Order: sequence, then structure tokens, then C-alpha cells
Amino acid sequence: MEPVIHLESVTKTYCVGLGVTALDNVELVVPEGQYVAVMGSSGSGKSTMLNLLGCLDRPTSGKYYLGGDDVSTFSDNRLSETRNTRLGFIFQSFNLIPWMTVTQNIEIPFFYKGISRRKRNRKSAELAEMVGLGQRMDHRPAELSGGQMQRVAIARALSNDPLVLLADEPTGNLDTDTGNEIMEVFSDLSARGKTIIMVTHESHIAEHADRVVTLKDGRIEADIMNSRKGHHTHG
Repeated sequence: MEPVIHLESVTKTYCVGLGVTALDNVELVVPEGQYVAVMGSSGSGKSTMLNLLGCLDRPTSGKYYLGGDDVSTFSDNRLSETRNTRLGFIFQSFNLIPWMTVTQNIEIPFFYKGISRRKRNRKSAELAEMVGLGQRMDHRPAELSGGQMQRVAIARALSNDPLVLLADEPTGNLDTDTGNEIMEVFSDLSARGKTIIMVTHESHIAEHADRVVTLKDGRIEADIMNSRKGHHTHG
């Protein structure tokens, strides 16, 4: 089966000449439905990797296949379209629009696609229910806890039924208990077959994933299946 993500000899260099290499000849294959945590200290290359996987940046050399397409060759417009249709992003800071309700925040991507209001309402209600927010549809972000705001952000990221969910330190602004609750949401999505890539610097958060990839100085230092989850190693 075609992997969902395949990085082939990917290198990313900033300030060519000064030669700051953020990723150095990285190989990564992620099969469909796998839940991967990417770890590493500050400057290890994990943010660069997330930007590349999220089509926010391109490799300096090497290839990036997303769902079988070599997106490293895409034009800016096509990259933008790929972000909107095939990827879902979840950030540490939630990035919700404060004057909009839960429903409206989740609906934003549907709105831009010109989906009818009735269908938007139905879909956003389903997604809110999926992340445990069915009772909060008319609340605004200021009336929600941090954990609830992150649930809204997850529901919004799921709105385009993405091929891959990309999460950048999704528990970074949450206390430990709330962070664990959000990890339960991720585990549930993983159980539903979602492919998830999550960047974190906290090992207790990474433990929730099927596989932990550790970066150091732009290279993959370790790539370990989480045996405690009872998954078999993917080839």
C-alpha cells in the first residue's frame, strides 16, 4: 500500500552560503492510519519537518510524497490548495476567532468552500460531537477552557477530512490533566484510522503515539515503535 507520507533524502538548508542545515538527508515513511510523535530539543529540526510536511515550505533537495503525489514540485498555488484540502493543522495557541461561536469556528473551512449553511451546520455539529463539545456549540472562545478551545481547533482541523492531521505541541498551553484529555481525543481519532503527526518535546505526550521519531541536528536519531500500544512495527 502507498504510504501517506514519504520523505525521500530530504534536506532543508537556510541561508545558503552560511549553510544552516535544518534537515539533513531525512528519510521518513508513514503508512496510512499511523500516529507518529516527532520529538527533539530546540533546533533539532522538528519545526522545519512540520513545515515541510504541512506544505508551508519546500525541501532544498529530495522529494516529499503526500498521498503518492510529489508535492515538492508543486507551484505555490497548488501547495496552498493541498494545505486546504488534504491537511489539517492543530496549533499550540488554538488560533480560534474570538468573536465567533464554536459552530462558526469549526465552519470556517466549509464557508470558504461554498458549502450551504444547512450542510455546514450539520457537519460542524457532528465534528463538535466527535471531540466532546456537543453542549458548547453557541459558546465563544472566551467562555471555554483551554482544553475546550483545543477541542474546537481539532474539530476545525478535521473539517476537510484531511489525509493527515498535523499537530504542533497541541498540549503546550494546557495543564497536565487537560493535556491528557486532549491526548485521549487524539487516541480516539487514531483508532478511527486518522494519520496523525504530532510534534512535542514532552516524552509523556509522545508515549500516546504508535511511533516516536527523535530528531537531533536535523537527522533522525531514533525511530521507535511504541510497544506498549501493542502495535506491530510497520515496514
